[in-house]
Amino acid sequence: AGVVLADGMHFNPYFVSGSGAIGMAQALFSEMIEYEDGTPATQSQLAKDVVTFLSWAAQPEYDTRKKASIDVLLIMIPMLALLTFWKRHLWSTIKSRKILFRETPKQPPKKS
Repeated sequence: AGVVLADGMHFNPYFVSGSGAIGMAQALFSEMIEYEDGTPATQSQLAKDVVTFLSWAAQPEYDTRKKASIDVLLIMIPMLALLTFWKRHLWSTIKSRKILFRETPKQPPKKS
C-alpha cells in the first residue's frame, strides 16, 4: 500500500531498495499447473519443484555417487563386524588372565 510503480515495474517486498520496484514480473503463481497425484499447486510447492530440478540438473552424477556410497556401506559394515570379532578373539587370552600378586615370605634375620 502506498507504493507508486512506474510502467513496466513490479512490486517485490523482498527487494532491498526502498521502493521495492523491480522490472521482472512474478514468475510463479498458485494453481499454475495441475499435479497428477493431487498435490496442491501452491507457489511455495512450485518454487520447491524448480529448486529440486535445478539441483538435479547441476549434479547429474548424484545418483551414481549415492549408489556407490551404499555399496561401500554394504561392504564396510560386515568388514567392521569381522574385524571386531577378530580383535576380541586375539585379545581374549590377555583380557581373561588373572594376575595374582603373592607376597614373598619374610626371611628371618640371619644371626651372625
